[in-house]
Amino acid sequence: MVAGPDVYICDRCINDAAGIVRNDLTTHKPAAPAAASPTTRRTSPSRRLTPVEIKSALDEYVIGQDRAKKALSVAVYNHYKRVDRDHFSPDFEDVELEKSNILLVGPTGTGKTLLARTLARVLDVPFSISDATALTEAGYVGEDVESILAHLLHAADFNVERAERGIIYIDEIDKIARKSDNASITRDVSGEGVQQALLKILEGTVAGVPPKGGRKHPEQSLINIDTTNILFIVGGAFDGLGDIIAHRMSTNSIGFTADMKRKFAKNDPEILRHVEPDDLLRFGLIPELIGRLPVVSALDALTESAMRDILLRPKNALLKQYQKLFAMDGIDLVFDESAVDAVVERARALGTGARGLRSVLEETMLDIMFDVHEMHEVGACRITRDTVEHRRPPIFELRKASA
Repeated sequence: MVAGPDVYICDRCINDAAGIVRNDLTTHKPAAPAAASPTTRRTSPSRRLTPVEIKSALDEYVIGQDRAKKALSVAVYNHYKRVDRDHFSPDFEDVELEKSNILLVGPTGTGKTLLARTLARVLDVPFSISDATALTEAGYVGEDVESILAHLLHAADFNVERAERGIIYIDEIDKIARKSDNASITRDVSGEGVQQALLKILEGTVAGVPPKGGRKHPEQSLINIDTTNILFIVGGAFDGLGDIIAHRMSTNSIGFTADMKRKFAKNDPEILRHVEPDDLLRFGLIPELIGRLPVVSALDALTESAMRDILLRPKNALLKQYQKLFAMDGIDLVFDESAVDAVVERARALGTGARGLRSVLEETMLDIMFDVHEMHEVGACRITRDTVEHRRPPIFELRKASA
């Protein structure tokens, strides 16, 4: 008898069971899978999207910011080619393609995070969004930088091979800027320390990741992930960077033959297009981190026409969302042209970009949405400029009596 945990089995039963398993394997032997031809691979569902196709998908949800969309589309397309080694030309087998991580710079509410989320919809690679504000230097309370890779691992369903071909977006990267230029006896735990911890991950290293996230423990088994083929996109508002750029680009000359003064206003909507690595260094990023983000793309502040398009044009336009909510109650919601202009004017005064549009609309529609369930006889609701500016009631139209 062979003893096991709470069970005993004899040698004859072991031989009989082994014979049954052996017969099943020979009878139901799986056929060897046919080798996929290059043509089959190219026409597979995971076909690479071209930069034009990626940008057109971004255009459906994000208004404007063509320069940033092009930079993202090209970077993602080149990332596909880096990780897809089957299509390497034999003439360049010895040439290694290095990744080009991207830094998105732009005011709040211009669409940095929306661009990343829209990319997640259209891509066929694992994609994760992480926040840099929760990161701290290793050994301190907070999340280690490896938690960024843990989020990507979850997005890839714990398939390490797929995760190593993924894309990571790190938001609020400006919040880990160096807190002070002066040397201090205390450590910059959530600033420069986090930047230094990110260096090897951005460039490429084998990092040990806790499978369930959280902090590392000596008794915890770690999953090793190679970050060499992971594309990193980082973004931040960089509030105050416009002052640094304007100060650098504004020159004062003295003398009769001197050139005229050249001034750049810090609130110029296109001031961030002139950003240079030295400006980021003055802002508080360390040189090593700036060098690992070779592609810097600036997002412009939203103009009035862009904010108007955000209300009306995208698939998830704000006015379409409210119209859908009212349609669920059988009411047609209509916005006058003057009402849309009033929403844009009030949102620009808030200075929070596209987020200000939702704030103004929520404030305008609050009382109307509170009473919408009691409007049984109302068939249409028209929002006017007075409704937006002075909180006056909208114009209601009764339902037409059915014959």
